[in-house]
Amino acid sequence: MIKVLSLLTRKPHLTHEEFVRHWRDIHGPLALAVPGIRRYVQSHIEGTRTRADVPETEVDVDGIAELWYDDEASLRASAATPEAKALYADGALFIGRIKTYVIAEQIVIPPG
Repeated sequence: MIKVLSLLTRKPHLTHEEFVRHWRDIHGPLALAVPGIRRYVQSHIEGTRTRADVPETEVDVDGIAELWYDDEASLRASAATPEAKALYADGALFIGRIKTYVIAEQIVIPPG
């Protein structure tokens, strides 16, 4: 299993609420049609917290997207589909900036 994590920042003309509404109500359903995506989670930023002993990173983020695929080949194949191209075209309408990481999860506390 491979995971892709993206930090998303809204386009400047959108409020955070408008960004979340489009992401959840329009973009999310488009992702359902993309073959090869095993799991998709949208994390909508509701606030931040800081620690006194560690300085805060200066990053403006409106949401975090997490997508899981069977493997790297599945990710590439999925990204080449017409459904994924439609998803990316929609993302360009409301996402102002994005930083995407391909990551390996190390589970410390398992679910359940």
